Amino acid sequence: MVMDTPIALFIALAATLAVVALGYVLRPLWRGARGVGATLLIALVVLTGTVYTMIGTPEALDPARRAAPQTLDDAITQLEIKLDQDPAQPEGWRLLAGAYASKGNLEEASKAYARAVQHAPDDPDLLAEAAEARAMAAPQRRFDAKAVSLLERAIALQPMHQRARWFLGIAHRQSEQPAEAVKVWEPLLDVVDARTAAALREQIDLARQEAGLPPLPAAEPAVETAPTVTVAVSLDPQLGMQLPAGATLFVIARQPGGSPMPVAVKKLPVTQFPLTVGLGDGDSPMPTMKLSQLQHVELIARISASGNAMPASGDFASQPVRIDTGKAASAALLIDQVVP
Repeated sequence: MVMDTPIALFIALAATLAVVALGYVLRPLWRGARGVGATLLIALVVLTGTVYTMIGTPEALDPARRAAPQTLDDAITQLEIKLDQDPAQPEGWRLLAGAYASKGNLEEASKAYARAVQHAPDDPDLLAEAAEARAMAAPQRRFDAKAVSLLERAIALQPMHQRARWFLGIAHRQSEQPAEAVKVWEPLLDVVDARTAAALREQIDLARQEAGLPPLPAAEPAVETAPTVTVAVSLDPQLGMQLPAGATLFVIARQPGGSPMPVAVKKLPVTQFPLTVGLGDGDSPMPTMKLSQLQHVELIARISASGNAMPASGDFASQPVRIDTGKAASAALLIDQVVP
């Protein structure tokens, strides 16, 4: 079957607009034994296919009817128009929320997630994402009562929803309810792997200490394994001449087209390039999501002058590289771009 030219053009355009945005928020989950901040990231927008569904049919390529989106901003604008005309599209709102977040507009991202939840109130993944986005947009990245209610509903729908339980535990610790955090987190120990359980136990014991409870009984130590992915990082010589003193290197792995939470991250002082970094399950900022659980990951390296994991203008970054994980997985990243 020969594909019509407009259809082929449309599909090619949709593929071109499969944008994965560079955005990370990796703030400390705990400061000492009591301070709690969310390890939150919302940085994903995928327009392939959804552009076709939400924007319209290939006839939309007709300039007389609608200009085809050429950039992410164009696609966002067209999606906003389509959702204004037909708001009962939860996946459209979800997509728009990710696009807003990728541009740093966290308040609008939270609002878009709220609209998505209105039309899909029984989707536990969406509820957890909406709660995360709401916390991201809030002062001090805190989960408020509305975010907590979203997480509680997600757990009511799917009792062992790992992300919802993880975030709800963080919310309880933020509200100085460590005993409640313990109740939410401890059931996860029965469903996560040994390495994840080891990391999770550390946080549970901190919460138990805050609540005046004894620590969990000792568990068998997790068996150390080799890094899942080996990453060779190099720096463009021209950027090397502009390297600020005291800069910090972040090497991050994330799930392509999946959860916006990073699956592994290394934070290193910038010394010399090239260098090799190993990423494994022990580098996960979130105990319920591990690198070894994925068949594919997307890698990126970034140099921050401030040491903040949130991308900022003037940072140096590499292009994202997608690889297959598995035995002897490796990749090379060249830091050759300046974040605008």
